[in-house]
Amino acid sequence: MALAAVPFSLSRPGILVGLKAEAGLIRSVFPHAAIAASGATRTGAQREAARLAACGVNCLLSFGLAAGLDPSLPAGTIVVPATVKGWQSTWTCDATLRHILGGEQPGTIGGALLHSDDVVLDAAHKAELFAASHCAALDMESAFLARAAEEAGLPFAVLRVICDPASRSLPPVAASVLSPDGGLQVGTLLRSLLRHPGQIGGLIRLGQDAGMARKAMLNFLRAQKDRPAFQRLAA
Repeated sequence: MALAAVPFSLSRPGILVGLKAEAGLIRSVFPHAAIAASGATRTGAQREAARLAACGVNCLLSFGLAAGLDPSLPAGTIVVPATVKGWQSTWTCDATLRHILGGEQPGTIGGALLHSDDVVLDAAHKAELFAASHCAALDMESAFLARAAEEAGLPFAVLRVICDPASRSLPPVAASVLSPDGGLQVGTLLRSLLRHPGQIGGLIRLGQDAGMARKAMLNFLRAQKDRPAFQRLAA
């Protein structure tokens, strides 16, 4: 489902992220963008993607963390996919937007990004998804944004950074600890850790990976700021 090349100004992007922390990071680079956070939920992603597409923006972008599927990609890898796959459909990211986002810069990964309606915790499950899809990474927002872009006739692209690599399983609490607004459900977290304290080490590693991934994305975006193409979005 390819969308047409960008023929107009890109001065007002609509940006979908997973969590509030990612929204704050992106706001520092795109101060004039319309930004929405899904809360890392299926309903939130569907709702916010549709809202962004209808709010007068002239392109749609998906930013944030992703789970690694390709075992060769470490945490902190920047992914600017050529396609997004979800629900037996494939959407083609706009080539001009991918260029603007730095998709041709050294160290970035292209290929395909896979959608999931649920958090994927287990490394063995990631391996199965990679074998079946050959996608570099997985997230929970980009396919909703791609579908909303197609319906609205808007170009879209994705810039994601791998947080948990393919070889790492996440503790079970990671699937339920986020509140709908992207914050922590502290009570749920504490109860789960009291029942299964062995998760603490996994949560610490996940926090370290998430911090490294966000730093990698911010450094990458800042490195693009002097490129005239990038300034079409960030001005």
